Amino acid sequence: MPLLTAAVRGASSVGGAVLCGATRALAAVRPAAKPLHPQGRVLEACLYRHGVEPPLGVEFLDTVSTDEVVVRESRAIGLPRQLPDIHGLAIKMTNADGTTGDLLFATTGSGRLSRFVLTFSKSTYGRPLTTLLPYSTSAGPIVLGARAVGFSTVELRCSVGDGEWRHFADLRLSETVGADQDISFDPVRNQLPGLEQYGWVTRLRAPAYEEARESRSE
Repeated sequence: MPLLTAAVRGASSVGGAVLCGATRALAAVRPAAKPLHPQGRVLEACLYRHGVEPPLGVEFLDTVSTDEVVVRESRAIGLPRQLPDIHGLAIKMTNADGTTGDLLFATTGSGRLSRFVLTFSKSTYGRPLTTLLPYSTSAGPIVLGARAVGFSTVELRCSVGDGEWRHFADLRLSETVGADQDISFDPVRNQLPGLEQYGWVTRLRAPAYEEARESRSE
């Protein structure tokens, strides 16, 4: 299986650094509970996981399960709606042990390198979305992706490094619920089984989430 190359790691590092820098800059000029993704839409959804064949040895990706989840769709910079923005898709679910697991996706490309590059879009699903930075797993570095395949269905995919995408779940969106500002997401703190953060990814991401938590006075 293809592994994460030095070029891909470099591209993803740049993407993470841009994310952290943007969070700090926006927090300085626009104090808000959420410096990035200030406004969004919160929905109920159901995540249908059917696993991958052959299995990857990663619990979250291999497990067949149906999970009730909460989803937030948002615009990263908060530009006027008539302008393109970097869009985000966040998923919050409950792990089998009762802990919380978060997934965060942003609009990118889907190619071997472009999956690690943030891109602007006019809508949440106008471009492919990925987790931007890879997870550390027993199968190697894994990137997750998302793309709309219907009016209310989002296909979740995974790839080992810069390899081929493999479909492992479908996200079915439902009704808008709750107050937008009452929910936050942190994939560094809230991890899913088998999907761990690389040390270098944590070092890239942690400052952005610390900045966001300080803005929310958590």
